[in-house]
Amino acid sequence: MGASHPRAGAPGGAGGSPTAVLFVIVLGTLMAAIDTTIVVLALPTMGTELRSPLSTIIWVILVYLLVTTLLTTQFGRIGDIFGRARLYIVGFAVFTIASVACGLASTDTFLIVSRGGQAVGASVMLANSGAIISDHFPPERRGWAFGYTSLGWNLGAILGIVLGGAITTFLGWRYIFFINAPIGLAAVWFGVRHVRDAERHRSPPDLPGFGLFGAALGAISYGAIDFASYGARPINEALVLVGAVLLVPFLVWERRAKAPLLDLAVFRERILSFSLASSFLQGLGYLSVVFLVTMYLQGVRGLSPLDAAVLLVPGYVVGGGLAPLMGRLTDRIGARIPATVGVLCMLAGVLLYANLRVDSPLVDVVGITLVTGVGGGLFWPANNAAIMANAPRGAYGAVSGLRSMLANTGTLLSFVLAISIASATVPRYVAYEALLGTTRLIGGLGSEFLTGLDGALYASAAVLAVAAALSALRGAHRRSGVPAAPRAVGGSGAIADRTETPGPPRPPRP
Repeated sequence: MGASHPRAGAPGGAGGSPTAVLFVIVLGTLMAAIDTTIVVLALPTMGTELRSPLSTIIWVILVYLLVTTLLTTQFGRIGDIFGRARLYIVGFAVFTIASVACGLASTDTFLIVSRGGQAVGASVMLANSGAIISDHFPPERRGWAFGYTSLGWNLGAILGIVLGGAITTFLGWRYIFFINAPIGLAAVWFGVRHVRDAERHRSPPDLPGFGLFGAALGAISYGAIDFASYGARPINEALVLVGAVLLVPFLVWERRAKAPLLDLAVFRERILSFSLASSFLQGLGYLSVVFLVTMYLQGVRGLSPLDAAVLLVPGYVVGGGLAPLMGRLTDRIGARIPATVGVLCMLAGVLLYANLRVDSPLVDVVGITLVTGVGGGLFWPANNAAIMANAPRGAYGAVSGLRSMLANTGTLLSFVLAISIASATVPRYVAYEALLGTTRLIGGLGSEFLTGLDGALYASAAVLAVAAALSALRGAHRRSGVPAAPRAVGGSGAIADRTETPGPPRPPRP
């Protein structure tokens, strides 16, 4: 189908209106983002009502990060086999049902388990969203489409911050989950009507690879979380070691498998591999900053959770507003420059955060969020478009899942980084209470904690510097009139010489 037609999709046989498809994807991204941030402000209230200690109720946050990290790659691969659109809609339904279960929880254990179910649904959506966009949009329009998914993520983060405080205050924490029910039902109905699958790639599931990778990543992730919670202990050291060792047989198996869970051939493509690495390092280096700045505003400056969150909103607004525009820019000039400049803006913002003191004007925080917001608006749509533009057509779901898995792994480890380094100068439980806004550190203790925060911020800046270097070195996309034909590399997929070319006039925004 011609790319200039407003209903045209990418060469892949996917049916349905791209605008309708994009609406469903953005809505799913919005809800996943809301539920990433909405629980933070409600956590102290949840713990009080459910009579749960902080060490237990914190798993309402951690289980979401852990499950999404573990499952995104697997669900991306499953989407390639059984149909991404069908699986995406099922994920939306699971997310909605689990949200209701969270709201009905009468114990902390039931809430954590239900939150894990919610993460399963979110994993399905996040793993397949990029692949569905690639099915319905040709390469020269994907930056524009990914710009809107970035807009959805930023709006979701804003709504999560604001709604988390407001709903908990006026209606109760259970309603932060109940609000997902009508939205989810409407999205499932709309998705069934408008989202269609492209061709499927029938191949047997890689069960050994699934088991080895899941065990390895689960052991490493759980060990890292335990380290962040309790410090170095034999149990978490053993878990990380076991997980690292399990990666060896996993990689050996994947090289020999006929239909591998992770086709290692994709890493032969420089642009794709460097873009994936940039995604991981950006998540590791920047997502920790959200935790660190929250701890500064609540633990050092004594702001309430809601007041602290509101100060971060301007950056999300700017990032969300810029994302579609920067996505169009990516379609015209390629991903390398926008993505690299975006990471450098984040790096500059982190260094500015590291210079905040106990008596710094709070308006400085707002100004810095604008810098980092510009960075996010540049980086995310450009980098996501580069990843999917260079993904083998038969493995869109696997690469989309890998992208989400790496970003989620970075987010999970960023939490470990933030807590571990920031708590080097104060007890870990104090750092957790500062994050949740249940305590304020004043006097000498506050100064010591600020020293730990600065150390964590500088560590984040170092990681972002490496991400910027990889982004700049990924290579420029070739400029030509048509996408290049794929070249076979064997195995289950083909690496394509993808291009990002000037496309026809852009369609109206959805």
